[in-house]
Amino acid sequence: MPTRPPTAATKSAVTRWLTSSSPHPAVAYEAWQDHRPAMLRTGDPYDAVRMPLALVHAAADSSAPDVVARVLAEVLDGPVICHPRHWYYALVPAGTCETWRSAEAVVRGPGAWLGIPRPDRKDPTPLNPYWAVPVEQAGKLCAPDTVAELLRVARARLEGVAT
Repeated sequence: MPTRPPTAATKSAVTRWLTSSSPHPAVAYEAWQDHRPAMLRTGDPYDAVRMPLALVHAAADSSAPDVVARVLAEVLDGPVICHPRHWYYALVPAGTCETWRSAEAVVRGPGAWLGIPRPDRKDPTPLNPYWAVPVEQAGKLCAPDTVAELLRVARARLEGVAT
């Protein structure tokens, strides 16, 4: 079933939510206007699990951006940023950094910074961050346990261990 395009109100709510960690959201809007990622703090309203590219590609059994995006959307059901050639970041609830126990990835929590692409930047690029799985609504995040399980399965695949 195809998804309906987001309404103007949804787009506005998502933008406000993404920039809510900044005391100066206008700086983020300016970066997005200049086609740059906005450097925003994690920790409130979201943390970010920094997932190695190799593990995400192993989880998807592909490095093709469309395949990876489809697998992440199906499995994680929440927003994921791709920083090409480096990392994927799954946005998870604030406070995840305090309870995270997976050795496969680290969580950026309070005081960390993350390059957040403009909410409508969904097309893969070779250098600039984009949304592998876009934010569908303000506050909708990936479940930390699901992210950890995805990474566990990916590690097992890389090591040739049955899951």
